[in-house]
Amino acid sequence: MECVGVTMFLLMSTIFLIIPGTDTKCTECVSLQPTQHGKVGDSMLLKVETHFDVQNVTFQGSWYKIKPNNTLLVTFDNINAIPNLRLTNRPALSLPDVSLKFVHLDEETQGEYELQINIVFPGIPSPVAATKRVTVTVSVPVSIPVINKTPESELVEDRDNVTLTCSVEHGTNVQYKWLKNNMVVGPSERHTFSQDYGTLVINPVKKEDIGQYICEAQNHISSKLSKPAELIVFYGPYNLAVNSEQGLKTEGVFMVNPEELVFFECIADSNPPNTCVWISKTKNSTEVLMTGPRFEVKPHELPQGKEFLCRAFNNMTKKQDETKFTLVMSSIGKGKAKYSQEGSALSPLTFITISSVVIIVCMMFVLLRKSCHPRRMIKTIYRRPMTEQRGLHRSGHEDATEDFGIYEFVSVPGKMDSTQASCRSLARLDSVKDLHTTIYDVIKHVPETPTLSLLK
Repeated sequence: MECVGVTMFLLMSTIFLIIPGTDTKCTECVSLQPTQHGKVGDSMLLKVETHFDVQNVTFQGSWYKIKPNNTLLVTFDNINAIPNLRLTNRPALSLPDVSLKFVHLDEETQGEYELQINIVFPGIPSPVAATKRVTVTVSVPVSIPVINKTPESELVEDRDNVTLTCSVEHGTNVQYKWLKNNMVVGPSERHTFSQDYGTLVINPVKKEDIGQYICEAQNHISSKLSKPAELIVFYGPYNLAVNSEQGLKTEGVFMVNPEELVFFECIADSNPPNTCVWISKTKNSTEVLMTGPRFEVKPHELPQGKEFLCRAFNNMTKKQDETKFTLVMSSIGKGKAKYSQEGSALSPLTFITISSVVIIVCMMFVLLRKSCHPRRMIKTIYRRPMTEQRGLHRSGHEDATEDFGIYEFVSVPGKMDSTQASCRSLARLDSVKDLHTTIYDVIKHVPETPTLSLLK
C-alpha cells in the first residue's frame, strides 16, 4: 500500500514538471496570514482564503517548507492530496480551500512555508499562478528567569564594571527586557546589551546605577519576571558640608556664643560612610584635633576667628574631600542659630515688611481720627447759626425735647457721602473754645422750639 502511495506521489510530481510555464500571475487569488505563532503540543491551521470559485475552476499545486530546508510537504489538485510519506509529522491538507493543518506542533515544525498554486479559469487557455509564504513559530513557554551578576564582589564607581545575565531553563524564541526600580533600562554609553537583551554590561558603574534590577523573559506565548537583584556601588564623598545647631552660619563662618558648648557635624553623601578628621589651622601650622563625624568645641577657650577644617575620606573609593569654616564669638542668644538654620524664625525681610504694614495702618488711623473727630463735628454743628442748621436734615419730630438723650456716632460702611460732608463742615470751623463739650451738653442747649435734628 505504501508503494502505491509513493508511486502516485512520483506520478503527480512528474505531471507538474511537464506542465507548461505560466506567464500570468495572480497576487489576489489567494491570501494567507504571513506570520503565525503556536505552542509546542498544540495544533495549527495555516488558513488559506481563496478568492475564486473553487467549484468552477481547475487548480493544482504544492506546499513546501523552504526554511531551514527545502522540503515538499504535499501536492494537490481539485480532488486529491498526496502527502510526502517520508515525513514523520505530516501536515494534513483540507480541500477544496487547500489550507494546511498541523495536528501536533513541535520545534521542528518551526520555519518558513510556501504555497504554490496554478489555477485554470474557464475561457482562459493559460493557467494563472499564485504564490504565498507564511512564517511559523513554535514556542515553549518560558520559565521564571534568573539573574547572575559578574563579578559578585563589591563594585566601586568609576573603577569597576558589572555584567548582568538573564537566563531561563525552559523557553524558545526568548527575548529579554531589563528594569531598574521599575523603569526600563535602555542602551547608552555605559549600558550595552546582547542581541536578545539577555546580557547587560555596565562599564563603568556609577552612583546612579544603584538599585533593584528585574529581568523580564518573554516570547510570543508567555512572559515571566525574575526576582529582584540588588546592585550596590561604593561612591563618594559628595556634597561635603559642616552643620551646627548652635551657631549662626553665613557661608563659611559660624557665629557662636562664647560660653556655649558647640557641636559640629561633618556630613557628606558617601557609601560607605566617610572617615572624618577635624583639623585646626593657623598661618604656620595645622593640628589634628579629633577623628569622627562629630566635633565638640568650647569657643571661650579659642582665639577669636579660629579656622577649622573637616576632611572626609572614603576607604573604599580612596577619594577624599574637605571643607573649611571659621568660628567667630558673638552674643547671639540661645536658640538663634537653630532658628536661623531651620528657617522657623522671621527673616529680616519679613520683619521689615510686617513693621512697615503696622506703621502704615497706624498712620492711616491717626489721620482719619484727626480729620473726622466726633467731638469736633458736634462742636461745629452747634456753633453754626440756626439758619444753617435748618438747612441740614430734618429729624421728623415737631418737638426737639423728644430728641433729648445720649447719642453715639457710628461709622456705617458705605456711607462715605455723609462722612465726607461732616469732614468738610469741620474744615470750616475756625476755633473751638471748649474741647470737652459732650453730646449731652449739646443736646441740653437745644431750644425748646421745634428744630432740626443733629443726626440723620
